[in-house]
Amino acid sequence: MRKTERYPVKWEGSSLWNLYKTVSFAKIAKNFAVIQIARYTPFFRMKNWLYRTFLRMEVGNRTAFALMVFPDVMFPERIRIGSNTIIGFNTTILAHEYLTDEYRIGDVIIGDRVMIGANCTILPGVTIGDGAVVSAASLVNKDIPPGAMAGGNPVRIIFTEEEAARRKTDVPKV
Repeated sequence: MRKTERYPVKWEGSSLWNLYKTVSFAKIAKNFAVIQIARYTPFFRMKNWLYRTFLRMEVGNRTAFALMVFPDVMFPERIRIGSNTIIGFNTTILAHEYLTDEYRIGDVIIGDRVMIGANCTILPGVTIGDGAVVSAASLVNKDIPPGAMAGGNPVRIIFTEEEAARRKTDVPKV
């Protein structure tokens, strides 16, 4: 189960219809502008600086956001990414979800030396452990343990760090 905080809708209409009662328009407009600049810049240091400075995201050293990555526009401060991590092309990292009768917010924690493939969607409340690999086009809707290989829609664990180590030692010598 993902770790999210749940807030029931207290107003008429869906939670998304009442978006600006939960997040200010000014915050969303500023975040959207910063994200659009970062999505198109080819400079990793500049992207990381924009995310850290204007969105209050925690981004580790030498983390690389590929072209078109879209971090959460409403709650980017709920995203933490470790060092030496790669976030693949066109990946979306969500820290919120607005549903009909409620909205949910959750931290997204991505560890050190993680590889996220292209076109992934990472849902709120998910932790991806150090050294994990997530294959392209995956929907990450649950935690991924450190060192694991995961992929699919919805994501599933393909092999764990222990299974990978065992495979390396089981290779016959030629």
